[in-house]
Amino acid sequence: MLSILFLIPFLAAIAIIFSSPARLTARVAGVSTLVIGLYAAFTWQCDCWSSSISVLRTPSLDLAFGFLNGTSSIMVALSVIVLAAAVFSGKAPEGREKLYYASSLLIAAGAIGAFISTNLFFFYAFHELALIPTFLMIGLLGRGSRKEIAWKITVYLGVGSLILLAGLVWLARECGTYNMIEMLKQTQEIDHNTQKSIAALLIIGFGTLVSLFPFHSWAAPAYASAPAPTAMLHAGVLKKFGLYGLLQLAVPLVPVGMNAWLTPLLVLLLGNILWVGFVTINQKRIDGMLGHSSVMHMGYIFLAIAALIASKHAGVENPYAIPAASVLMFAHGISIAMLFGLADRIERCTGTLDLADLGGLAKPAPRLAFLFGIAGMASLGLPGLANFSGEVMVFLSGFFGRSAGGALEPVQIATILSLWGVVMSAVYVLRVFRKTFQGPTVNSTVNATDIPLLEQLPALLLAAALLVVGLYPNILVNLLH
Repeated sequence: MLSILFLIPFLAAIAIIFSSPARLTARVAGVSTLVIGLYAAFTWQCDCWSSSISVLRTPSLDLAFGFLNGTSSIMVALSVIVLAAAVFSGKAPEGREKLYYASSLLIAAGAIGAFISTNLFFFYAFHELALIPTFLMIGLLGRGSRKEIAWKITVYLGVGSLILLAGLVWLARECGTYNMIEMLKQTQEIDHNTQKSIAALLIIGFGTLVSLFPFHSWAAPAYASAPAPTAMLHAGVLKKFGLYGLLQLAVPLVPVGMNAWLTPLLVLLLGNILWVGFVTINQKRIDGMLGHSSVMHMGYIFLAIAALIASKHAGVENPYAIPAASVLMFAHGISIAMLFGLADRIERCTGTLDLADLGGLAKPAPRLAFLFGIAGMASLGLPGLANFSGEVMVFLSGFFGRSAGGALEPVQIATILSLWGVVMSAVYVLRVFRKTFQGPTVNSTVNATDIPLLEQLPALLLAAALLVVGLYPNILVNLLH
């Protein structure tokens, strides 16, 4: 029954290709998927959501849908919320409505399909499905050097996907099945040397898809060039595929191998937080800042995963790590989607995203300034908004189990250094808000119009999600138990 979450956007995209009204079809599909998806996410333990269709007998291959655990349900909730916001955001270029809306729906269908798939083959295949319309949207409808950027992400993500495929096939062979539920139930431990090799492939493969430093240089240009719905869906949802895979597969199935690469992983995630953080501060355009900030914040989620790896190696259960990663994946996905959607509105009403050409936009567009402020404050970790809850749990997970007066472990040193990222986030968010919305109006903003009611709806949906989870994070944490 859970297959309906994949089928609604997928079939709607097909209908649009065959001349169904593009915008209306996409919005009906987005709202329908939102309602059903949220209900499914909050009732994920019901057996009614599991289904399986035999695709191939020899070798055995099943198209199986279901929730692996509460993390799957949180990712579904994130996907359907961002999809609903994306199909109401942005403006399709004239004559390109079919491509614009069909591609957006296919990206969402692929992401949702990956999160609800319980077969390793289709888990991988659905993600690859979502990459194809991403390339098309950037290459055909993007801004700037869109063709060059489309080819760059094709090469980066193509190589990353091939490395990941090698790791997943090797893992399935060691487990003797492609059924992810059966894989996670196995008690026989994989040989330690084999674990180390598989873990290296999974870290590089998943890491490239998540923009782990130094495999990150594709991400920021891609998001800056992409149309609003594509940036919202890829940065907000699809990029969580790699983190989800590490949490669901790598850490539980090859824990010894993951621990063997723990120190290099800590160094790389600090590259995301600190190196990319400095690069983010130096950006001259809003879209560039948002693209780099998305890369930067992946480091915090990797930190929660690193804390989980260290705890498993020590033989203790870290109660903060999985909730931290799950809540922060949700929070980041919502906040970055909201920021990209509002940045598109800024460009359409002013004609530019260059900070040097902006100023005083809050006077003609106070509602736009208010909504951008909420999303920006969430991104920098303001208490009361969802990102704060996730980041606090990340830092708690890093110090879990440390005895008073004991020596600092590598994870704890990385946690202390990562705190500088909070300062960097405040610097670039406040700088962008000041340069865009405060001060006197300039030529590009003096005649700008405020965000209309219909375009406020997706931003209000995303803002509501940030507030609800920020004020009551247990609404997501409870799904994990």
